[in-house]
Amino acid sequence: MEQESFHKPFPALTPAQRYHLDVLGYVVIPAVLTRDECGAVIETAEKIKAEIEATGDPNTRGRGRAKIMAGERGPGSWALIPILEADPIFTAYATHARLVGMAEELIGGEARIVELAVTSNVREPDKYRDPKPKLGFHAGMDIPYASHTQNGLYHCSFVKTLTNLTDLGPDDGGTTVIAGSHKIQAPLEDIIAAAYEDRSLIHQVVAPAGSALLFSETLIHATGQLRSEQRRYLIICGYAARQLPNWGGDELSPEFQAQIPEKLQVLFNGKAHWTRGPKYRRLGDSAETGSYALGLWADR
Repeated sequence: MEQESFHKPFPALTPAQRYHLDVLGYVVIPAVLTRDECGAVIETAEKIKAEIEATGDPNTRGRGRAKIMAGERGPGSWALIPILEADPIFTAYATHARLVGMAEELIGGEARIVELAVTSNVREPDKYRDPKPKLGFHAGMDIPYASHTQNGLYHCSFVKTLTNLTDLGPDDGGTTVIAGSHKIQAPLEDIIAAAYEDRSLIHQVVAPAGSALLFSETLIHATGQLRSEQRRYLIICGYAARQLPNWGGDELSPEFQAQIPEKLQVLFNGKAHWTRGPKYRRLGDSAETGSYALGLWADR
């Protein structure tokens, strides 16, 4: 009997979206989550954070071993990580068919989950009026190791989806990237210096809530400077080629492992040998359309 499979759209991007992704290293896809879904993710994250804080020990592990990482983006900002087991709504995001389809299209093969977090940032008062801020630009993978091309299109073995759970205007600290840097094999500091010299090379995400930023980890990127009074929320999932290891430092518990359907085993646990389930589109291929709700992760 043939094993039931997890259906993901392929291609997941339109030709225009795919071209944007190849040229600039990123693309923003609107309306991946609804506003109600965004609100539910925020509510859950705040509830888990409150549960941890109620213990009186900020280092306590909450549900699913979630912990608070506080202050990395300034006073009042925090992240909740790891959260893959913390609540079904987070697991539903990481297994969202459209997001996984987008990630696998950029990877060029089957994906596994390697990171999941919610972040919440507020304005840093000392940087409020900086007209030309210096940002924490970095990249997660080097180009020779992480990149390849097929059918003339770029692929990367480590990618991320960042979905903004609140509206992002020009002053709301959307993710910033150095456009096209995912293909430039020059020293990081030289690329950053060139971008500061010509800031038109620095692109910032401005998008309504529920929009997903897809990018390759060879792209130089940073958290944007938040200038408004709005608290900004993101949910971030990292995906890698299925044969790569989980680098998050938190193995899934036996209790959670027992809940994972067979058709989702590779997505959660990868595949421990050097094959990668290749899948490739051509630029002119039409995107597969469909309705993809956040839904229940175990019913994919």
